[in-house]
Amino acid sequence: MIDLHIPILAAAVVEAGSAPQINLHSVDYLILGVYILVVIGIGFVLKKHVKSASDFLTSGRSIPVWVTGLAFLSANLGAQEVIGMAASGAKYGIMTAHFYWVGAIPAMIFLAIFMMPFYYGSRARSVPEYLKLRFDEKTRGLNAVSFAVMTVASSGASLHALAALLHLLLKWDYNVSLIVSSVVVLAYVLKGGLSSAIYTEVLQFFLIVLGFAPLVIIGLNDLGGWSGLKESLMTNNGDQFVHSWKYMGTTANPMGVEWFGMVFGLGFVLSFGYWCTDFLVVQRAMAAKTMGDARRTPIIGAIPKMLFPVIVILPGMIALGLAAKAGANYSIPLGVNGTTDYNLVIPSLIAHYLPTGMLGLALTALMASFMSGMAGNVTAFNTVWTYDIYQSYIGKGKSDAHYMWMAKFATVAGIIISIGFAYVAKNVDNIMDFLQLVFGFVNAPVFATFLLGMFWKRTTGHGAFYGLLAGTICAMIFHGISSPQILEAGQTIPWVKGAWISSHYQFTSSMAQNFWLAIVAWTFCFFITIGISMITKRTKTDGELVGLVYSLTEKIKEENEPMWKRPAVVGTVVLIVAVILNIIFR
Repeated sequence: MIDLHIPILAAAVVEAGSAPQINLHSVDYLILGVYILVVIGIGFVLKKHVKSASDFLTSGRSIPVWVTGLAFLSANLGAQEVIGMAASGAKYGIMTAHFYWVGAIPAMIFLAIFMMPFYYGSRARSVPEYLKLRFDEKTRGLNAVSFAVMTVASSGASLHALAALLHLLLKWDYNVSLIVSSVVVLAYVLKGGLSSAIYTEVLQFFLIVLGFAPLVIIGLNDLGGWSGLKESLMTNNGDQFVHSWKYMGTTANPMGVEWFGMVFGLGFVLSFGYWCTDFLVVQRAMAAKTMGDARRTPIIGAIPKMLFPVIVILPGMIALGLAAKAGANYSIPLGVNGTTDYNLVIPSLIAHYLPTGMLGLALTALMASFMSGMAGNVTAFNTVWTYDIYQSYIGKGKSDAHYMWMAKFATVAGIIISIGFAYVAKNVDNIMDFLQLVFGFVNAPVFATFLLGMFWKRTTGHGAFYGLLAGTICAMIFHGISSPQILEAGQTIPWVKGAWISSHYQFTSSMAQNFWLAIVAWTFCFFITIGISMITKRTKTDGELVGLVYSLTEKIKEENEPMWKRPAVVGTVVLIVAVILNIIFR
């Protein structure tokens, strides 16, 4: 899944040096088995509702809003969220909450209020198709191909991480774990299509909450509550791990990011680029029954999203506090190179705290998170492949039955390609770090394109296409000159010594480098798109852009809606709560 979170060191977890040992009992296997049967059963139950390619790929816009809202959130609850954010909590402390209160909530509200009317109202079946309607075919093609590659690569990384973790913790055969996990996802997606993936994501949401909430409750109780956790964290680290904003005036903080890089790089470019333009999550909102439901979907997802740091970040902080507590008999596991492997925080806490039964529930939740990420990517891939690549360039004018066949073929192919990428990930260090960079290359410039396309009618197809290319290329160049190594304070980059970037700005963490890469990609795309649009002719009239551009589209009237159903009203309340959370934990 395309995400903004701390990358999982996928190759390293397979051979970690001090992995926790977990022994499952019959009741644990029973819980795991029931989960697998239920998700496959969901696919078979929903099969009878799939009568056309539209039903299979877009759910025929028939899903209730509470389901799309939870699925919108759950589609993001993949490996990066559950494993990566716990790792971040241990590595960066409460600063990790910025990925939620700064890097998610504002963008989700913006999507609901401003962007969903265009996606849903245009009747576009995908994000790339919206680009075709707004700009031209070449812009759609560029986004469709890059997105299709990213989805299967991300799906493969999640699949590898799951198989590697099962091998590491339970000693299950890696290849068997890989195939079984793929077959389970294939079984329910192939039968029920997008609807099956969405309903299983809702189930996975509740499983993740039920599976990991006990870790937080037991861990906090063990440490003496929030005050006891803060005291333990301050034993070895001062108070940097319990403040989210206090130390962001400079890069001298655990995350190595100053406030501008955080607010503009994460809070604007990466966050809006992901939540507002990534088809993986937007697809869930587009499956809602009505325009109002589509707009409410991101807001429904934003409400639990604000509270999710308690489930996914706090375990990492608990692990760090527990390791510092005298007599706790706990330490965060080490990797093969002898350094702390933060990616094993969740498994180590599961092994440390949970008894039989709860252990099975937690491991099932862990498996659900990986499968959720994989299924979400596969359903996004089969839609983009069928509608934006195959129907547009290869098989034009075919019957609906033919496109249904192609959609199912794409589902199988997506799973097989994902397995291939999983084996690639097995042999490449930091594969998720690599994918994170690719997401920065693609999502950041795409958001600049969408922003200009939706709010400036003068933007042309040539401007959008070449702006996207330029933003991605400039990001690659920036990465090449700024990331030969992660810099420590006072160091310079050896082979560009004396260059502006090494003498004026030094990255002290990969996270800081990622934020600034996104800023560069967005900025170059934004201004180059404007420049080229000014010197090229518009190919679409104002009439053709109605429903696609903000200034040319009639505003949605909400006078007859109760206040609690109006996206702008509820979204504002959610945003205020997010601000309050930032103030409380500043």
